Amino acid sequence: MTDGFQVRVVAEGDVGVLHWSGYADQPTLDEAVSLAADDSLIGRGLRRVEASIPATDRAAQRALHKAGFRREGRRRRVVPDGSGGYTDALLYARLIEDQVYGMGAMTAIMDSVMPTHRVIGHVLVRDETGRVLFVEPTYKDHWELPGGVVEANESPRAGALREVREELGVEIALGAPLVADWMPPYLGWHDALEFIFDGGRLAAGAVEDFVPPPEEIRGYHWAEPDEIPSRVEDFSARRIAGILDGTGLGYTEAGSPVDPRPGPR
Repeated sequence: MTDGFQVRVVAEGDVGVLHWSGYADQPTLDEAVSLAADDSLIGRGLRRVEASIPATDRAAQRALHKAGFRREGRRRRVVPDGSGGYTDALLYARLIEDQVYGMGAMTAIMDSVMPTHRVIGHVLVRDETGRVLFVEPTYKDHWELPGGVVEANESPRAGALREVREELGVEIALGAPLVADWMPPYLGWHDALEFIFDGGRLAAGAVEDFVPPPEEIRGYHWAEPDEIPSRVEDFSARRIAGILDGTGLGYTEAGSPVDPRPGPR
């Protein structure tokens, strides 16, 4: 079923912009978007076709996904919502070389659409007396355990090892993760999953052999357990305290153990 429905692709050079107007039911919209993209990329020789749609338009998103378009970004508050406000727009595009059919295509499309979560790998190292090793970053007020954000296609353990190598300038053998903690949104960041690995024990004097990257690390510190809450964020303090006293091992959320009872059904 359609009502004044039209689809067109406006080309500038070898890049086309897909537009449609009027109403069409979902099957008609799916077919029209797919045919317009195929005609533009294959028939007209364009290398790229893109479309900008309201973030609230689920039918348009489905049609673009089925036609092999991948989401590339979000423009905030640019589409009038009809009540005096604005909503976001989503930018989609399909390139001539993109795979459109098969599981590989679906994986690529979903990878552009599904949520992405940061993964963080930190390492807990203690000295002979039980003090915990921290780095003092140049770009924040609080101290951090050695480690950092894991890169794409890097395991949490490999990321922690790489970050330790970059921050300390030495290699440290890692044991099993002591805790996997879900971190809620914080300071404008989205949520994240943090792994804290057991870095064993080092002599206190080992810090003399560390090589700090001057643009990132101001210094190194051994902290007594009771000093830690004044030096780190509260959720980090909870995580570390749970590791040291054994009450927060395994899986936690924002540094706190999770109620093991089943949730509501």
